[in-house]
Amino acid sequence: MIEKHACVVERDAMLKGRPAREQCFVINDVNFLNNADIDGTQLPPRGAPNVMMAAGGTQLKKVFEDDAILTWKMFTNWEDASKSRLEGPERIAVAPYHYLCNGQLTNCVPQPGVERRLDAQGDKIMSRLVYRRIGNQQSIVGVHSVNTSSNGGGVRWYEFRMDSSGAVKLFQQGTYAPQAPQALQAPQALQAPQALQAPQAPAFRWMASPAMDKAGNIGIGYSYGDAATFVGQRFAARRAGDPLGQLTTRETVLVRGEAAQTSTLRWEDYTQTAIDPSDDCTIWYVGDYLKKDAGSYSTRIGAFRIPGCTP
Repeated sequence: MIEKHACVVERDAMLKGRPAREQCFVINDVNFLNNADIDGTQLPPRGAPNVMMAAGGTQLKKVFEDDAILTWKMFTNWEDASKSRLEGPERIAVAPYHYLCNGQLTNCVPQPGVERRLDAQGDKIMSRLVYRRIGNQQSIVGVHSVNTSSNGGGVRWYEFRMDSSGAVKLFQQGTYAPQAPQALQAPQALQAPQALQAPQAPAFRWMASPAMDKAGNIGIGYSYGDAATFVGQRFAARRAGDPLGQLTTRETVLVRGEAAQTSTLRWEDYTQTAIDPSDDCTIWYVGDYLKKDAGSYSTRIGAFRIPGCTP
């Protein structure tokens, strides 16, 4: 049996330095759960539940794919704990997906010049699961790592919306996995006889972390690597009014890796985005890479502002 504990701690008491109560629920047969984490200062409606999500499938049972995201709602009552309750799981239908690398503690992400491949943590919704309220709009943004048709890895991302009744529904989704553009070809009359070209190595984007700014723009940072590129950190985004399901900004390279990781197959231990509270527009992202001849990680922190968000 796979058992998880979902707990809530009494925030008001903690802020005042008093002993805080805790309420917990046991959830069986589920992958890693992520609690929704608030971006911005606008709070959920009074009485709204805390939302938790997990990827479908079950790695320990060798179920590596699904076509739904699982959702739970936790309602907390500090006056009468017997009235606290957990609802779920609800299956929210999404595009079919297969865990990147078949899940965690596997190895499939290649590195230049070495046999050692890296883990991708492909069985779980990644940190953070973002909640953002903009007026009456309540959005939840989540990401995880999936196999792609090119045998690489892509960032599957979702924006869910909660309606006035608290129902969680899929609003948009996409898999970000662009391949490098092909080089421009000379006119046919000027070309020498063509040699057979080696197929392009599949790209791997994984270990992502999302954020949503006060304008509703979505930014996602992630690790990037392939057989010819040491693992580094990149960033892509979309504006709120862009076509649904697309990260429309040009991919930005935050830092390029300079060496392969050989000491262990596990790459980092998650990455992180955060909204700057001073303007509610700037997205900070932190991720790791290896410098040349280094035996341990270096960390790169970057700040991005998506067009359309005015501080």
